[in-house]
Amino acid sequence: MTVIVRPLTSASEAAWDRFVDAMPSGTFFHRAGWAKVIETAFNHTTHYCFTERDGAITGVLPLVRVKTLLFGDSLISNPFCVYGGPLAADPDSEAALIAHAESLLPRTGSSALEFRHQVAPQAAFDGWIDGPDLYVTFRKPIEADHERNMKAIPRKQRAMVRKGIQNGLTSVASRDVRVLHRIYAESVRNLGTPVFSRRYFQILMDVFGDDADVVTILDGEAPIASVMNFYFRNEVLPYYGGGSAAARGRAGNDFLYWETMRRAADRNAGIFDFGRSKIGTGSFSFKHNWGFEAAKLHYRFKLKPGAAIPDHNPLNPKYRLFIAGWKRLPLPVANVLGPFIVRGVG
Repeated sequence: MTVIVRPLTSASEAAWDRFVDAMPSGTFFHRAGWAKVIETAFNHTTHYCFTERDGAITGVLPLVRVKTLLFGDSLISNPFCVYGGPLAADPDSEAALIAHAESLLPRTGSSALEFRHQVAPQAAFDGWIDGPDLYVTFRKPIEADHERNMKAIPRKQRAMVRKGIQNGLTSVASRDVRVLHRIYAESVRNLGTPVFSRRYFQILMDVFGDDADVVTILDGEAPIASVMNFYFRNEVLPYYGGGSAAARGRAGNDFLYWETMRRAADRNAGIFDFGRSKIGTGSFSFKHNWGFEAAKLHYRFKLKPGAAIPDHNPLNPKYRLFIAGWKRLPLPVANVLGPFIVRGVG
């Protein structure tokens, strides 16, 4: 039977997600719900499509056009996500998804098409180029036994977790994004990075339901660190997190990820996905210190003639002055301006 490419509709969302869940290389970021999240939170045009043969889904592609005045015009699978790209059960379905995505470049006028692969694809992509070795991911098995998980943490980092325990820190899990956003906003402002809106966080919670939660660390009654986690199959993915200034001296950030791991183990999670980091950053070092080994992420690009690979990462020297200035902004001002800027940095 011929492979047919169809757009994602509300009627096909459940079948899409069943396919993603059944595919060994499927990820949380291939889920159909991201289309609703990105359309609602950022007003970007989605081009989510799937291949079908004899009435059954054989491949999916979560694809979004991210177009802003500040950061240009790209088609990305999947923006605001660390993984993506075509997910297919066979070579014909993968080829059909790639060809469909390539056809959108001239039709939309976008300058670049980007696939964010977690694992290097086996197929050769004609005319595509590999992105720079900029991003890695950190994934590690965890066990149901908390003590074994604790002992698997390298000694110096384990001491920091125990310091948090000795300081009497506690954790709560909830679906309330208000405290998370307040802490996160302060944390990313201090790093010179524009913040997402609290509305975006709420949309994520609404769309993904029980597959997302917020773990917050309390010092007495004061929240000092918080993270939004996603759950997919047997994996936990701490995704948007931060700590207040008070968290540093109390080992709040270290305790945060231990509590996330502990709670995830109790949910039968077997994989802790620490997420994407840029090589040479503090985030990279922090995750490495937990005993996680970095694995290269494989991002590929197809460019229109004369276009260059988009380079919106904070390590780009042209953003140095912007970052320095952003760190000095009053937090209320940063919280108002940030969401308008960050919607273009998919």
